[in-house]
Amino acid sequence: MEKEEGAFLTISELAGELGLPQHILRYWETRFPRLRPLQRSGNRRYYRPADVALARRIHQLLNVEGFTVKGAQKALEDGEATPTPAAAPACIADTDLLVRLREIRTTLASAIGD
Repeated sequence: MEKEEGAFLTISELAGELGLPQHILRYWETRFPRLRPLQRSGNRRYYRPADVALARRIHQLLNVEGFTVKGAQKALEDGEATPTPAAAPACIADTDLLVRLREIRTTLASAIGD
């Protein structure tokens, strides 16, 4: 059963979505002060939509972009790590790269053929 957009997520749901063990999310709570899920009886954690977005961004910084924890903390504090629509620039960069690679292939093919 899928939850609606904006619904609170439990720690197991968020950990499953990010592909991380739950203890990593608990660790992040100690290192990133803005990541503060609601805690109910028995210390059950419920992540609000803002917490989910922040956890996704932290995951992006640490596990995709290769930041250290200190680097991710600084990036989040400086506001450099705000989510940006990366699809358009990535497509442009991929297109430029593809054109450049084709030029190199043509150059190499002509050098081998001569």
